Amino acid sequence: MDHALQALVAATASFFVVTLIFAFLVILCRKPKKPTPTTSTQRPGRAHNPVNNMTELSSVTDESASFDPNLRISMQELRKATKDFSTDLIIGDGSFGLVYKAQLSSGDTVAIKKLDPDAFQGFREFRAEMETLGKLRHPNIVKILGWCVSGNDRLLIYEFVQKGSLDQWLQQEQDVPTLSWGTRVKIVKGVAKGLSFLHNLEKPIVHRDIKASNVLIDSDFEAHIADFGLARRIDTSNSHVSTQFAGTMGYMPPEYKEGLTAATLEADVYSFGILMFEIATGKRPNLPTLFDGKEVGLVQWARKMLAQNQHMEMVDASLSREDGLIEPHVKQYFEIAGMCTSEIRKERPAMAKIVEMLDQIPV
Repeated sequence: MDHALQALVAATASFFVVTLIFAFLVILCRKPKKPTPTTSTQRPGRAHNPVNNMTELSSVTDESASFDPNLRISMQELRKATKDFSTDLIIGDGSFGLVYKAQLSSGDTVAIKKLDPDAFQGFREFRAEMETLGKLRHPNIVKILGWCVSGNDRLLIYEFVQKGSLDQWLQQEQDVPTLSWGTRVKIVKGVAKGLSFLHNLEKPIVHRDIKASNVLIDSDFEAHIADFGLARRIDTSNSHVSTQFAGTMGYMPPEYKEGLTAATLEADVYSFGILMFEIATGKRPNLPTLFDGKEVGLVQWARKMLAQNQHMEMVDASLSREDGLIEPHVKQYFEIAGMCTSEIRKERPAMAKIVEMLDQIPV
């Protein structure tokens, strides 16, 4: 074989070998990498980085945020604190999930809400809601301390409020003493101030589920509005509120039955008025009440009693004048509740006005 032919064969072989090596390297580089789990903790006032367009919670391996710089949150910590979500630690069944009492390794006692899978459409919606609600700070609003997501599990961490929910006190479900008239008025004023705060934010928040079980009582019998599972912000530049209505039977306004499909500030006011009647009378809104031998709803009964000027007869039978009942104050209280529960939505007063009126009633 002459030198020219040998050189040609050698060059061809070298080119073939180099081509094979290059092809192998290209295939190797294109081999998909295994996803790396990410864990992040957000401090108050700092924005999260986007999570690569993840909209389904099952895409999220482990992510959490704390709105308290002294609180460290992880799914491992929360599972340990709730004894893997033991039924023995359940203290409430709120909108879209169970609530557990838990003690963290730091010694802090908190309430942990494990949300139902259908509570939010996806991870982005959930995180956006929590970023808003977690920054709310008001004496009559339960603080959201943080949140945690792991797979399909979504947990909210709230401050723990010592004396539990208001409905337990009104119905004396746990052998608790009767609330005095002054204490009841104090609680009503606290709820009114909390709602007024929500309604007067730059982008107002409609709670959508004001009721006795969503009002928590602290050691000083101050009221704290809880359970923002249904809360939604509204855009005041838009005359139509896009979010759908929600709530609990007995507290929902009549316009919902007439086909209104939007949550409104006035709907919250109506629910608050029902709560006022419930707190003062001790009657459950979702159970019928007798009037002239006929069963009627709480608000219908209250209207009939008010029309007959029977304000004092409306008060919870467990209370007496020795409990601080003063007829003009009782009458004023029920008149405010009546305004809140007007059949005509636009006639209901704003929460800021309600706070002013309630402040005229001594505690």
